Amino acid sequence: KGVTTREIADLIEKMYGSHYSPAQVSNISKQMIPKVEAYHKRKLSDKFFCVYLDATYLPLRRETFECEAVYIAIGIKPNGHKEVIDYCIAPSENIEVWTDMLQNMKSRGLKQVELFLSDGVVGMKTALARTYP
Repeated sequence: KGVTTREIADLIEKMYGSHYSPAQVSNISKQMIPKVEAYHKRKLSDKFFCVYLDATYLPLRRETFECEAVYIAIGIKPNGHKEVIDYCIAPSENIEVWTDMLQNMKSRGLKQVELFLSDGVVGMKTALARTYP
């Protein structure tokens, strides 16, 4: 949400009573990068009953504070278990990013979805038909 490492350290101390320096928060964040990358490459279940596709805008700190689109795909498996299938961040919501995300999910093993739910993003129906006919 665009908070600094110092602000994160202060929040952790207030919430959990443990003190971490801004440098420790930064080191923890750096250690998470390979785990996040592995998450985006993991093999997916081959079947979901339902997949929700949506994007929301959040303020993120890059060089400046800007609102960027966070795309998220949440699936419900046939046994009812819910799972965040994948997510990505882009400057704005557009069908090209959704198409890339859908193709990536398919290449990682997601082969069958009974129902996709999304808002009225222009081109979504075409992208779904191409990726999951």
